[in-house]
Amino acid sequence: MGARILGLRPSGAILLAFLAAALVAPFVVYPVFLMKVMCFALFACAFNLLIGYVGLLAFGHAMFFGGSAYVTGYVLKSWGWTPELAILAGVAVSALLGLVMGALSIGRQGIYFAMITLALAQMFFFFCVQAPFTGGENGITAIPRGRLFGLLDLSNDLALYYVVLAITGAAVLLLYRTVHSPFGQVLKGIRDNEARAVSLGYDVVRFKLLAFVLSAALAGLAGSLKAVALQLATLVDVSWTTSGEVILMTLIGGIGTVVGPIIGALVIVTMQNYLTGFAEWVIAIQGAIFFVTVLLFRRGIAGEVERFFRRRAAARADTRRLSTTAEITDTTV
Repeated sequence: MGARILGLRPSGAILLAFLAAALVAPFVVYPVFLMKVMCFALFACAFNLLIGYVGLLAFGHAMFFGGSAYVTGYVLKSWGWTPELAILAGVAVSALLGLVMGALSIGRQGIYFAMITLALAQMFFFFCVQAPFTGGENGITAIPRGRLFGLLDLSNDLALYYVVLAITGAAVLLLYRTVHSPFGQVLKGIRDNEARAVSLGYDVVRFKLLAFVLSAALAGLAGSLKAVALQLATLVDVSWTTSGEVILMTLIGGIGTVVGPIIGALVIVTMQNYLTGFAEWVIAIQGAIFFVTVLLFRRGIAGEVERFFRRRAAARADTRRLSTTAEITDTTV
């Protein structure tokens, strides 16, 4: 009812609930852990724009996430840039990489598209292994956080937390508005029936490429925030396992839902953080949870919740319609 009064969709109301909880969360939970969750939540939301609303399964999104983390970490540590400029540099590089990868892969369909993105991401991974500025297997560590706009000291975890929250919230709201805009409706039309979108006169390749670049830029933003928050950028950030993790987060949370990737990121990052004592068994536990989710929540956690409320709303509408019909019949009689 509150969502209707405010003119929000249910997913928008849930986003506001997440935001309200996030405002008080650092006083209960370790802020650095929460920042890591937010970074991966944004990463998963960026990936979900492609797979959930365009129908493109990319296996190389770690290229944008890790590439941006490296760029941001390097210019902060070696060139002494301010955090806002370093983050913008990382996002710009990710958008450029997205433009290149998208231009090379968008023309392909299905598994061919997925394999091209994976191949390009692996090429970038080996470039990062050899490039001198990445630090090789050691990565870039002890990245200074600096002062935002020369004023706000980001070495304070609480101050940085609210900066990351503000940026992540703005990015997620941008995605929310995008998927519910005319542009987003065209993307959904391409996903559902590409041939019909072409017949209606839409330049499908251009729309796909725009969505790909936007997804890459937002994934890069997540990587830049992660480099500043955790103060490191490593080969793990650009590895195929990170690309696999973001797919897992999106599937568990719910493909094609706004809040699903956030839920999935929270589940996966929490497991990684609190199950470290199980060593290599963490991967097995993740696999088991994924298996159970696929069996019981085929639309993901958020997808099944949304389906439940849609069915409940439809049942109430049917009940009201039947009651109205009965009242009209009684009046007529």
